[in-house]
Amino acid sequence: MKTEKLKLTHINNHNIFIPNSVYKPFADKKMNRVKVELNFNNMKLDFYAAIKKDKISGDFKMMISKQKQKELGLSLGDEFEIQLFEDTSKYGVEMPEELEAVLMSDYDAYKIFESFTAGKKRSIIYGVIRYKTSQQKIDKALIMCENLKRGNHEPIKMFKLE
Repeated sequence: MKTEKLKLTHINNHNIFIPNSVYKPFADKKMNRVKVELNFNNMKLDFYAAIKKDKISGDFKMMISKQKQKELGLSLGDEFEIQLFEDTSKYGVEMPEELEAVLMSDYDAYKIFESFTAGKKRSIIYGVIRYKTSQQKIDKALIMCENLKRGNHEPIKMFKLE
C-alpha cells in the first residue's frame, strides 16, 4: 500500500500535515506508522514515522526533526514532494545489522528485547543507530545486551558500562 507522490508546502517547524483524503486508506486499516520518502531539491530522504490525527484540522500529521529538515535544506514555505508507504518492517524502523547480529548471538538478551513494547524496541534501535561507525554500534549493542541481562532496562543507562 502506498500513496501517490504528493506536493506539500512546509508550513510548520515540527510537523508535516497529510490531508485526510490522502491518509484515509492507511487510517482505515489502523496503520499509525509508515515509511516516508521525502524529496526536496534533488535530495531524497527515507525514514519511518508515526502518524497521528490532528485534533484541530482533522488532517493527519507526522513529526519531522530539525536534523531531517537540515539534511534536506528544507525551510518554512518550501514546497517538497512526499510519498507514504505501508510500514512492513518488523520494528517500525530498520534494524541495524550490527544490533541484529549481536542479538542473534545472545539468545537471552534477544528474548528480553523481544519482550519489550514496540516503542521500547524502537528506542533501543535508535540508541544504536545514532552511533556513526559499525564498531561503535557493535560495542554499544554488546553493552546493551549485558545490561538487559542484568535487569538494567533504563534507556539512559542501557548503553553504559556499569
